[in-house]
Amino acid sequence: MYQYLNETFRNHSFDQGSLQDGELNNCTFEQCSFKGTSMEEMNSIGCRFIDCDFTGAMLNASHHKGSAFTNCKFTGANLFVSKFEDCKMVGSDFSNAYLDGISLLGGDWSYTNLRHTNLSRQDLRGIRFTEADLMGCNLQKSDLRGADLSRVQLSQCKLKGADMREAIVEGIDLKSLDLQGVRMDMEQAVLLARSFGAKVGN
Repeated sequence: MYQYLNETFRNHSFDQGSLQDGELNNCTFEQCSFKGTSMEEMNSIGCRFIDCDFTGAMLNASHHKGSAFTNCKFTGANLFVSKFEDCKMVGSDFSNAYLDGISLLGGDWSYTNLRHTNLSRQDLRGIRFTEADLMGCNLQKSDLRGADLSRVQLSQCKLKGADMREAIVEGIDLKSLDLQGVRMDMEQAVLLARSFGAKVGN
C-alpha cells in the first residue's frame, strides 16, 4: 500500500500504472493522465484533480472524500461501487463510464455529464447538480430533497417514487417530465400547475 502526502504533479503520465489500494492526501494533480490505470480500492482525501484524463481507468471500490475532480474525463472508466463524499466534480464527463453501485454523498456535481446513470434509491439530498446532464438517468425512489436542480437536463429520466421536496427546479420544464409518484412540495406544485396554464392564487 502506497501513500502520497501533500505532493503536486503537473502534466504527469500515470497511464497503465498500478495505483490500487493506496491513499492520496491533500495532493494536486493538474493535467495528468491516468488512462487505463489500476486504481481499485484507492482513497483520496482533500485532493485536487484538474483537467485530468481517467479514460479507461479502473476506479472500482475507490473512496474519495473532500476531493475535487474539475473538468476531468472519465470516458469508459470503471467506477463500480465507488464513493464520492462531499466532492467537487464540476464539469467532469462520465460518458460510457461503468457507474453501477456508485454513491454520491453531498458535493457539487454541476455541469457534469451523467447521462443514463442508475442513481435509483440514492440519498442525493442537498447535492448541487446545476446544469448537469442527467438525461435518461434512473432516479426512481431517490431522495433529492434540497438538491439544486437548476436547469438540469432531466429528459427521459425515470422519476417514479423520487422525493423532490425543497429541490430547486428553476429552468426545468416540469410538464415534460413523467412525475407519477414523485413527492413535491407546495411551491413546486404551483409551478407545475402554472406551467399548464393554471391561475393559482386568489
